[in-house]
Amino acid sequence: MNKKNLGWLLTTILLAASSSAQAQQPAKVPRIGFQLDSPASVVAARIEGFRQGLRELGYIEGKNIIIEWRSSEGKPERRGDLAAELVRLKVDVIVSAGPTITRAVKEATSTIPIVMAQDPDPINNGFIASLARPGGNITGLATLSTEISGKQLELLKEIVPKLSRVAVIGNSTNPGDAQALREVVLAAGSFEIYLRYLDVLDPKDLETTFRAAAKGRADALVLLGNPILNAHRKPIVDLAAKHRLPTIYSRPEYIESGGLMYYGTSYNDSFRRAATYVDKILKGAKPAELPVEQATKFELIVNLKAAKQIGLTIPQRALARADRVIK
Repeated sequence: MNKKNLGWLLTTILLAASSSAQAQQPAKVPRIGFQLDSPASVVAARIEGFRQGLRELGYIEGKNIIIEWRSSEGKPERRGDLAAELVRLKVDVIVSAGPTITRAVKEATSTIPIVMAQDPDPINNGFIASLARPGGNITGLATLSTEISGKQLELLKEIVPKLSRVAVIGNSTNPGDAQALREVVLAAGSFEIYLRYLDVLDPKDLETTFRAAAKGRADALVLLGNPILNAHRKPIVDLAAKHRLPTIYSRPEYIESGGLMYYGTSYNDSFRRAATYVDKILKGAKPAELPVEQATKFELIVNLKAAKQIGLTIPQRALARADRVIK
């Protein structure tokens, strides 16, 4: 064999060996981070919604996708550390379960794509430039809907016919609180309802807050959503019952804890849809160019046990509209 033929033979063998080695290398399994504020047990249905969305897209956790679950367990001081931990793990995408988490993750990275599973006002929160073109590394789902507050007050007026005074409980340190309150104020004008806002900065002030609502002759109560209040659902529900205040809540989990009524975004559906953003990003889409979607699915949940406890009769027309009635 001459030198020329020998050279070709050696080249062919080397190329074949290289191709074989590459073929034997396992495909990279995508790794995503999922950060929560609440304990996972509290929002188990939302987590399952996200997993369902992944399954519908062909992803099987532990097989062709890895999820790094992190929760601050309602402790604000842990958010930043957990976000930094996910960044150190070099995950491909981070899913944030709410605005407080989105802020922590945003401060931890400007390069890893972030998918918001829900946010009441991502533009005013400073996460995106616009719904159509988010810019930066954040995209996902917005749960802001001007119709929600109006519908909540409409439902309260339906079950409390002489409704004229409504107390609104929130926490002004929560990013979405101010926007949610603005929407309630706008809606109240249409129904000629007097509102009183009660700010709860510390859970130990809940008893005092509910006494103030009752002393102010509130006919009903609207509870705005935030992690601090959400972590004390049962005491809040019990106080509403104690003061016989018909209350519409910000999260369906309150109804599972014995609360009266929930109307708003179907969070399970939003979390399921968040999986589609993860899929698109893993396939090469840029967050800056993925439009943020508005919530499209809403639900009404009514708890007849809670109504009976405070001596309230829910009209049949309200029950007929309910997606779920707890008896």
